[in-house]
Amino acid sequence: MTDLVNEDLLQHIWQSIYAEVEQQALKEPMLASLFHTTVLNQDNFTAALAFQLSSKLSSGTVPGLIMNREIQCVLARSPDIVECACLDLEACFQRDPACDFYSTPFLYYKGYHALQAYRITHYLWQQQRYSLAYYLQNRIASVFDVDIHPAAKLGHGIMIDHATAVVIGETSIIGNNVSLLHSVSLGGCGIGPGKRHPTIGDGVLVSTGAKILGDVTVGVGAKIAAGSVVLGDVAAHTTVAGVPARAIGKPVDLHPSLHMNQL
Repeated sequence: MTDLVNEDLLQHIWQSIYAEVEQQALKEPMLASLFHTTVLNQDNFTAALAFQLSSKLSSGTVPGLIMNREIQCVLARSPDIVECACLDLEACFQRDPACDFYSTPFLYYKGYHALQAYRITHYLWQQQRYSLAYYLQNRIASVFDVDIHPAAKLGHGIMIDHATAVVIGETSIIGNNVSLLHSVSLGGCGIGPGKRHPTIGDGVLVSTGAKILGDVTVGVGAKIAAGSVVLGDVAAHTTVAGVPARAIGKPVDLHPSLHMNQL
């Protein structure tokens, strides 16, 4: 384990998921096979995460067993991915009022699944296994409707809510404890080498349908209003709105991403 997550938190999350799913299996017998296969028959959080991702990303040409084995190897070599998965899960649980259980995003939220699958592709990209990283990027886009380039750099404690049509380009950088909603694009500008995509600071809320384009920096604790098109830098702790976006004030909260207030 690294210093992102302590063992107690990891065990708490896994024990919570296990207990919740046990109860759900009793209440909904039709899904008992799903609950046992994905959680109750797994040894720990890492094994369950690998199974969940591999079952969704496998295909006729790359079967689930092979995909599971590869993901397990990645998670064993890069335990920080598991820790980030715990923090992302905690983010969903704390920030989404529709999420009453840890098991809900783990089982059902495609934004959570896409984010964890991206973390696998990013590791592969760093290992110069570009073909497999691109293949998985394509599968993530096809299965979850979320397109994150494997080279993009994302922090931890991230929530991608609803997630449909989210696009994050190759040279994008996203800090910690950021919240993104559906139809958000972190798009590139230009065709030359170097930084072409946005940098998003810690604690930023990027609301529904916002487009942030080019090598711009969104400062810590900023809020991007729904439907905005951001073409220039955004100062820390500033709210911007409009097309093109302009500063309209300051967020009520120091870290807008944690409170999800889009007003």
